Amino acid sequence: MLLKQNKVLSLIGLATKAGKTASGEFSTEKAVKSGKASLVIVADEASDNTKKMFRNMCTYYKVPVYFFGSKEELGHAMGKEMRASLALLDAGFAKAVEKELVNTNAAKTGGSKYGEIESI
Repeated sequence: MLLKQNKVLSLIGLATKAGKTASGEFSTEKAVKSGKASLVIVADEASDNTKKMFRNMCTYYKVPVYFFGSKEELGHAMGKEMRASLALLDAGFAKAVEKELVNTNAAKTGGSKYGEIESI
């Protein structure tokens, strides 16, 4: 499980280096609402209000959302401080990350597949 988690974080790091991520609440929200986001990841330890906001927004805009990792892990993967949320802007990176998230039981979906709230 730890290896899979590292793979997800590595893919996030690659996407960041390629300039294909938006991080932080404001930038992530902007990416989703503008239609640029292909996948949203919110830290497991984010506040309930933040999780609910992203779950509802991503369901409305039909963007898959996953709750994964800690704020420190997500931020570190991006070479930044703590990040509670991030959006992947590239469909290829999003597909690869989503595949890894689905293959592990480390991530919980919320709003993924457009409205179905479920736990993996």
